[in-house]
Order: sequence, then structure tokens, then C-alpha cells
Amino acid sequence: MIRRIWHGWTTPEDADTYEALLKTEIFPAILAKRVQGFRRIELLRRPLGAEVEFVTIMWFDSIEAVKAFAGEDHETAYVPAKAREVLARYDARSQHYELREVQESASLGRPVAGG
Repeated sequence: MIRRIWHGWTTPEDADTYEALLKTEIFPAILAKRVQGFRRIELLRRPLGAEVEFVTIMWFDSIEAVKAFAGEDHETAYVPAKAREVLARYDARSQHYELREVQESASLGRPVAGG
């Protein structure tokens, strides 16, 4: 498994607009491509005072699946024009990591006491 990680930053005033754009247009467009080997996309957000950082993590079966999504120069970030309008800055290149190990809590799937 490969994780494709990308960062973008916007102003606090544009953060909700950018998040809505991701959820209603950009992510659905990515899903609509139906790239073989693409599994999911996750969105992370954190306030940093004068800016808000966003991180996307895309899950792929292989680097070949990443290339099917992004092209041969697969590290080039996918940043649509509408996104660039509200982003203050962003990674020009995405980072790719091979998943090497997963360990889960023994309590996963068990009922929580009192809950």
C-alpha cells in the first residue's frame, strides 16, 4: 500500500470555503475517475493561528495506481484552479510512502465500558 500525502495552507477566513470545495467538488471528481487501485482519501485540518493547514492522505494499492491517477511524474501535486484561488500556499509535490506495518489496539471492536 502507498500513501500519497499533500499539504496546503489557507487563511482562517478561507478555510471553510476550501474545505467545502474539497468535499463537494474536488474529492467527488477524484472518486469519479475510478482509478484502479485507488482506495480512499482522508482530509485533516488544523488551525495554526494566522493560517489553517490541510493535509490530504490518499491510499493506493501500488505506485502504479498512483501513476494512473497522477501521471508519470506522479509526485506533481494535483491542485485544481479553484483550489489555488483560496490557498495561500501549497506543496508543489506530493510525498509517497510505502505502508510497512499496521498494529491495532486490542480494544478495537470491543464495547467501551459504560458505553
